[in-house]
Amino acid sequence: MSGLDIAPALHVSSHRFREARSIDWYRLEELLARIEKGKASSLDDDDLFELPVLYRSTLSSLSVARETSLDTDLVTYLESLSTRAYFILYGVHSPFWRRVSHFFANELPAAVRGMWRETLVSLLITVVGAVAAYAMVTANPDWYFGFISADMAQGRDPSATVQTLRDTIHGADPEHLGFFATYLFVHNAGVALLAFALGFAFAAPTSLLMIYNGCTLGAMVAVFASKGLGLEFGAWLAIHGTTELFAIILAGAAGMRIGMATAFPGRLARLASAVKAGRSAAFVMVGVVVMLVVAGLLEGIGRQVVDNTLSRTLIGGAMLLFWLVYYYLKPARSRAAAMETP
Repeated sequence: MSGLDIAPALHVSSHRFREARSIDWYRLEELLARIEKGKASSLDDDDLFELPVLYRSTLSSLSVARETSLDTDLVTYLESLSTRAYFILYGVHSPFWRRVSHFFANELPAAVRGMWRETLVSLLITVVGAVAAYAMVTANPDWYFGFISADMAQGRDPSATVQTLRDTIHGADPEHLGFFATYLFVHNAGVALLAFALGFAFAAPTSLLMIYNGCTLGAMVAVFASKGLGLEFGAWLAIHGTTELFAIILAGAAGMRIGMATAFPGRLARLASAVKAGRSAAFVMVGVVVMLVVAGLLEGIGRQVVDNTLSRTLIGGAMLLFWLVYYYLKPARSRAAAMETP
């Protein structure tokens, strides 16, 4: 074949190569242009997952173009496009502390906000359990032991005197505060993690656990309220309970998210749907663990040291306000916005 015959053949080959693969190149170029113009926040999750796929596809095209000696302009274009994509995806690595701060400042609140429906359901189920148990124990104190075991009650039961119940919510033994905080953190973390883990069984066990958790709360409140200590017990509970109960409700919501994705996968395979839901649920569970650490400190130390009803109420209310503002009122920022930060 003469040199005059080779040139047209290469031209045809290059044209067909462009036709077959140019859609991916133009798509990658479009996404890169948006990021380079400071509009990374306009990218959704599908765009972010698509970026590395398009980058690898472009590298493959570049390799083929070099091996088959396609026209120089095409090779130059693909080299430039691949270089731009590399620096966007891998060229700048934020320090670990910045990635952590970005997670807590943006990723975690966004994940909790995205699960608001499940959170409302988890809260509603807990409240229903609490109200039902309160009514049952108020009507018949014998129901109390159907919700609270003797080990958990520790003398806080309908047969206790007013003074006995008052003594359990006032006064403290400083030598045992650290141990008490550790014990309560492990216990509460176990309840939260169980609520999350049970979500895989179509969320039904998680719902039952939320109901039971509400029942234990309602039964205990009924006992103290019957002795005229409702406000004091509420304050004693609030100093840590606003954080602890919020955390457990969020854990239940995370479990429900996975359970509903498993039960109703839509067009996805059941496992793929559960995995997709598990990403946001895992983010929420990181926040749950942090909240339980805070609740453990408040419960084991703060609640024992602060012995004033008003102070306990103010601390509990302030903690609840903090979590609500942090999760729901903080301005939203897209996950893609992290790519705008050097």
